[in-house]
Amino acid sequence: MEHVHLVHEELTGLVRQTAFETHVYFGKGFLEKVYKGFLEKVYENALANRLRRKGLDVAQQRAVRVYDEDGTVVGDYVADLIVTGCVLIEVKAVTALTDEHVAQVLNYLKAARIRVGVLVNFGARKLEFRRFVFDPVPSVSSACSVVPPSVPVRMPC
Repeated sequence: MEHVHLVHEELTGLVRQTAFETHVYFGKGFLEKVYKGFLEKVYENALANRLRRKGLDVAQQRAVRVYDEDGTVVGDYVADLIVTGCVLIEVKAVTALTDEHVAQVLNYLKAARIRVGVLVNFGARKLEFRRFVFDPVPSVSSACSVVPPSVPVRMPC
């Protein structure tokens, strides 16, 4: 059976592994009933630091402008991390991810015109990692598609 490659598969795999290592190091451990973990900024800084130590270019708190169809700037987002200009990372430290967190990542991808994004939650008991692929060609249903890590995406060569 032929292996189907995901868009930026190797890079998102490295991000996932690094996020897991970060979660293990800063995890709640035996104190989880009384200790809620660190603030989001600590996890963001730690993940950025660890990715940089692995030789990756990481932009932190990068402003992303939102334009109307006539080119007028109508808003700004601030992306937590953008790795090698190819993968946008949104870091959370919450008990559970919500639909609003997913919408945030999808909107950031569309505004930044970046194809692949990940949503990482360090606040749950187990690390949550969700991968998204933005389809820049609008369709009737949606301009974005959520792609779980286990579902391969066929890409043209």
